[in-house]
Amino acid sequence: MSGTELNKPAEESGATPATPASKPAPEAGKESNGTQLVREIMSGNAVISVLAVVVALVIGGILIAFTDSRTTSAMGYFFGDPSATFKAMWAAVSEAYGALLRGATYDPGARTWQGRLGIFETLTFATPLILSGLAVTLAFRVGLFNIGAKGQIILGATFAGVVGFLIELPPGIHLVAVVLAGAIGGALWGGIAGFLKAKTGAHEVIVTIMLNYIAVSLVLYLLKNQLRDPNSTNPISPRMHESAMFPLLLGPNYRLHWGLVVAVLAVVAVAWLLNRSTLGFEYRAIGENPRAARTAGMLVSRGYITVMLFSGALAGLAGVTQLAGTEKLLDSDIAGSIGFDAITVALLGRSRPWGTFFAAILFGAFKAGGTSMAINADVSIDIVAVVQSLIVLFIAAPPLIRSIFRIKELRHEGV
Repeated sequence: MSGTELNKPAEESGATPATPASKPAPEAGKESNGTQLVREIMSGNAVISVLAVVVALVIGGILIAFTDSRTTSAMGYFFGDPSATFKAMWAAVSEAYGALLRGATYDPGARTWQGRLGIFETLTFATPLILSGLAVTLAFRVGLFNIGAKGQIILGATFAGVVGFLIELPPGIHLVAVVLAGAIGGALWGGIAGFLKAKTGAHEVIVTIMLNYIAVSLVLYLLKNQLRDPNSTNPISPRMHESAMFPLLLGPNYRLHWGLVVAVLAVVAVAWLLNRSTLGFEYRAIGENPRAARTAGMLVSRGYITVMLFSGALAGLAGVTQLAGTEKLLDSDIAGSIGFDAITVALLGRSRPWGTFFAAILFGAFKAGGTSMAINADVSIDIVAVVQSLIVLFIAAPPLIRSIFRIKELRHEGV
């Protein structure tokens, strides 16, 4: 068969179209640059993600070393005693990262048990990141960039808040209602982007970014009017009823709550959906090649809508864990940086549910340990943000990591 014939689509060459039992093959020249990037990140070696973190930590360590006062002082007589400079650099880096590690896991030098067991604070920070990271991961597997996790978190928290502080229900039922309301709010906001993508071809990145701005303005308007706490001059909501909040897992001395259990169950559910269900197979097929999936009889437009509904629901649950787990009242900054950190978590986890879970734990450790590093090692907490940004850079550029460590590209890795 000639090379020209090999490049013909299946319907022109007479080949049997792909069926749901076989994975559609990518069609050359038909992918957008964004889809190619997602596939390259997802199909890369898992070692690439680990090495990206290592390189980011090394560069962060260099920044810590050269901004430390002891290092700059020792560099003044570098040619007289070069070892003093290197010792100062090592002391600065080891103290900073040591404080970060102890703050995120276990600090034997802390005065109280609450201060010693930083691992529980790590898990608290990681809980909304797990759910929002899953939201981005699920969309990635269908070839969509869900940049709107922030807006979906806000809408999920808003819906949950309306049920949580305006309505009184019996304990147990109240919390379930809050969780369902949050999932519905996030799903509706994500579904808008999915519907526009499926019916009009509107690019999901632009739509979800604009929806983020709308969500922030909408919740701020509501907090200044209908949802405002009458006892406060700030645009915040009343406090959630106790029956509407997640119970604490380890008692009043720690912030860790049952939202973590919800997050773990969500990981299990998304892993099953993607790897064991027919719908998950369709999602993966659509993500590989929408045209081939359509030829195989799959409803691509339906896939876009449903996946964004599910994705938005997961982000909405992240908003619920923020509101009913840690914050306990609604404000316009309820999402914080979680929506954008979720993108990094999904990339670092290579768009796999369990990979996303462990990436969220890592970022939770950065958040929990960053405060300890700033206090105990006198290092700016902004260094943690720099490290996180570098991780994004290296994850999004696998060839760079491969060239640094001379790693050969692995092809044909299963999805």
